[in-house]
Amino acid sequence: MQVGRVSDVSQIEMADAVRAEIENIRKDKLVTGFELNEMVAQADYVQDSIDGVASNILIGAAIAFAILLIFLRNIRATIIVGISIPTSVLLTFAAMWIFDYSLNMLTLIGLGLGIGMMVDSSIVILESIYKKKESGLLRLDAVIQGTKEVASAVIASMLTTIVVFLPIGLLGGEMGQFMIMLSAVVAFTLISSVLVSFTLIPALSENFLKAGKKKREKKESRFMRSYSGAVSWIVKKKRYSFGVISAFFLVFISSMFLVTKIPMTIMPDVFNRYAELLIDLETGIDPEDKEKLIADMTEELSSIQDVESSYIMDNGSMLYTVINMTKEDDITAEQKVVNEEIFKKLRALEKNHPVESVQSAMSAGGGYPVQVNIQGKSFEGLKSVTDDFVKDLEKIDGIVGVTNSMERTSLEQEIILKEEAIEKAGLNSSMIQQFISQAFIERPIGEMSLDGEIIPLAAQWDEKINTENALLDMTIQTPEGGKKLPSFIELKGINTPNEISHVDGERFLSVSADIEGKDLGAVNREVQKLISDFDSPAGYSVSIAGDLEQQQELMKEMLLILGISIFLVYLVMAVQFNHLAHPIIVMSVIPMTFTGVILGLFLTQRELSVMSGMGIVMLIGIVLNNAILLIDRTNQLRNEGYSVEEALIEAGKNRIRPIFMTTLTTAGGMLPLALASGTSGNYQAPMATVIISGLMFAAFITLLLIPAVYRLFTTMSFSVSFKKNRRKRKVAALKETEGVS
Repeated sequence: MQVGRVSDVSQIEMADAVRAEIENIRKDKLVTGFELNEMVAQADYVQDSIDGVASNILIGAAIAFAILLIFLRNIRATIIVGISIPTSVLLTFAAMWIFDYSLNMLTLIGLGLGIGMMVDSSIVILESIYKKKESGLLRLDAVIQGTKEVASAVIASMLTTIVVFLPIGLLGGEMGQFMIMLSAVVAFTLISSVLVSFTLIPALSENFLKAGKKKREKKESRFMRSYSGAVSWIVKKKRYSFGVISAFFLVFISSMFLVTKIPMTIMPDVFNRYAELLIDLETGIDPEDKEKLIADMTEELSSIQDVESSYIMDNGSMLYTVINMTKEDDITAEQKVVNEEIFKKLRALEKNHPVESVQSAMSAGGGYPVQVNIQGKSFEGLKSVTDDFVKDLEKIDGIVGVTNSMERTSLEQEIILKEEAIEKAGLNSSMIQQFISQAFIERPIGEMSLDGEIIPLAAQWDEKINTENALLDMTIQTPEGGKKLPSFIELKGINTPNEISHVDGERFLSVSADIEGKDLGAVNREVQKLISDFDSPAGYSVSIAGDLEQQQELMKEMLLILGISIFLVYLVMAVQFNHLAHPIIVMSVIPMTFTGVILGLFLTQRELSVMSGMGIVMLIGIVLNNAILLIDRTNQLRNEGYSVEEALIEAGKNRIRPIFMTTLTTAGGMLPLALASGTSGNYQAPMATVIISGLMFAAFITLLLIPAVYRLFTTMSFSVSFKKNRRKRKVAALKETEGVS
């Protein structure tokens, strides 16, 4: 029995009410002669997710506090930024309520990701105000000038982070709807944090923030001197800048070779210590064999240490199995290991039981991860090609449980006419066919009225023909007298498929398989290689389907989304900077971001999936924030009269502290997600790992790469403008000479 909830209560409230009612039923002793057991409650997983996000918020806030104390060494500044976190969370909840978003796993993951970024805008504005107060400005002046100095950079950073979510709607189906929901929650958190940073932070900073007067001769730290020296060397000569860019480009190219070493899938599994399986049975299995199979399945599942309970439901030609695993302190093995052991033991039953296949009912593709379609005209030809392909497919490491739609067949009897005997008896083929068809047909001959009711009348043979012997015992009249039907026909048993599938008018067979010990991406590459190398006869073709095809389509969609996101980010920055080249300088850090992502996924062996792909799209917007801060400050200093080299060195000194603070708080806030191992850990961890690794790597690279790219671009623009001016001078001189002559 399944219990669903009404719209105005949550799953958790419903589960509590059902459990309370069941307890009352037991107290009233209404459970007699049967057992009443709870199989699974989705509310428990929602509760685990909520508890996880709550702890992530607290840990993220604690990390932000620690980072601010380390960099600012001011408890008041730490408290001001700390207040911005719960305020932004409340605004986010208000936005979710307005848009009618419930607290589910995806919205909670979005909120958890946003926690790390909630303080970024506040940190940048607070640090700017703090510096102005440190320099001796009055309270109100420090707040106004400090906020004004970074306002454009903060707004640009928010817009670039949010605009990357606009193309997410291109993802089709339910997956696209889920990603839109997650993106919307992240956008809510960012907009809320910016609103707080421009209102609450300046208001509290005016009176509550105290900063000591800056010492007249404050020596630079060794790190700052080293960094300034490095930037000074990079921007000193054009060839030095070009050398740094080339070195980073080589690192990016080298990292591409690690992509094939990263596990890939469509959607990660939800490891919630719970599994649902489908066991397909052979056609015509009798009840005794089924009972024995169920008993052996229960015995095999009970032998697995981490299986707590299992329930098997008989759905006719399929057994639906629900498995609950041990939790918390009773866990002895990871769920991935337990899942593989379950599949191994159940698939081993195929040798002695009428089991066709064992597959997960919870996978993203809704069945087998590996599916291949073999297309052709002839049924016999398809069978031959399929047999050859299956032999090669089974040789691939990681492929298990190979099955095909040809295996699901039924025995039919084909009637073969003895043409020579029919002709000798003075008959023809159509007479034999008509005689046989009449034996099975029920012919309407009219209708009659009985007590005002119309009753149809039909004529059929008095003796029913429902067995092979009854058919062969029939007598047909010939010119020479009656003869038994076997004199003119013979029966031939053939296996025909239970299901005939067609695409574009051509018949095809489906070959399916499961994966064990390898990821979908690695198997996909092997299957693709097999298909390209497979020598199929003329008129037959082999193509991927199912999860393999879906993975390729999703990769194309994610690349398209990524490309559109990058273009939109460029447009936003072009408007913000009022310059076409400066956005390209900022976006030069994107390749190094990908390098950080690849290294992070490779070292942690997290899966590259739709969720981690979403992390990459988010990262494009986040990682540019540091570069925007640096370029924005460089442009301000150049407008004040600094040279390009001086502006880059000074901008690096001014912005290195907020860059490190925002990077570390964002990464620190997401660290609990990256380390998560609970119910939704497999969903959270890859996305958080992508953002942390890409952001941390790009943050350090930004401080060296952006000055080099900026130096080259300004030199090129200066050279172009110099040539234009020289050409104008030449034209003017030529005209002047002509006028004199």
